Amino acid sequence: MLRLLLLIALWLPLAATAQVAERVVSLAPNLTELAYAAGLGDKLVGVSAYSDFPPAAQKIEQVANWQGINVERILRLKPDLVLAWRGGNPQRPLDQLASLGVKVVYLDPQSVEQVADALDKLADYSREPENGHAAARQMRQRLQQLKAQHPEHAAVPVFIQFSTQPLFTSSGHTLQSQIVSLCGAENIFADSPAPWPQVSREQVLSRAPKAIIFPGTAQQQAEINHFWQGQLQVPLLAVNADWFNRAGPRILLAAQQLCSEIDALKR
Repeated sequence: MLRLLLLIALWLPLAATAQVAERVVSLAPNLTELAYAAGLGDKLVGVSAYSDFPPAAQKIEQVANWQGINVERILRLKPDLVLAWRGGNPQRPLDQLASLGVKVVYLDPQSVEQVADALDKLADYSREPENGHAAARQMRQRLQQLKAQHPEHAAVPVFIQFSTQPLFTSSGHTLQSQIVSLCGAENIFADSPAPWPQVSREQVLSRAPKAIIFPGTAQQQAEINHFWQGQLQVPLLAVNADWFNRAGPRILLAAQQLCSEIDALKR
């Protein structure tokens, strides 16, 4: 019995660190940001194209892009953890990696709460998990602060515009729509059954938005104005595309910016 207890005592420390990752590959830009925020940045050995934040990520070898995943190169990097996006990465190479013994963790957060949950999940793979858990707590605290500052009433109807040709927006089942709602605005296509619906100019005009929110720069406002040709003369709110489009820690920076601009519309 004593020998058994000694064996268990020796095994427990190993079990506690069994998940710690020393070589990590990220297959999406937002997953790269999550890895850094969770304390795994110094363990990244491979990333996807457009992994440009933080700046240190730009120096890491790229092993995936819109054309696919370079399984051979990933295997040469000998990762013990691959971070994947089920909605955007092709499944076949991920199954191939898993069949070869590579641990694949899927992260596809659809809300601010789920971004925080992803940080908690990744923190468990770090040698200093408290860093990631602290980042998750800070996100949740900031989310609650924004909710308290923007009670759900007198919402401003807005159109979230992602492109012009074709004209795409988002439904209420997206992270972007949640951010808009959080700031006291109402996504005019929140009721769409498709998460990323293609809509017509006439559909937008019939719902009479009081503002257009678009990911991009102020310089792109001229393009948006030209598209509407005076048919929709409302304020254009440009938000940093990386903040708004990526399901990562910086989504709350987009929220802070939009909340300030939407508050100004209500004055």
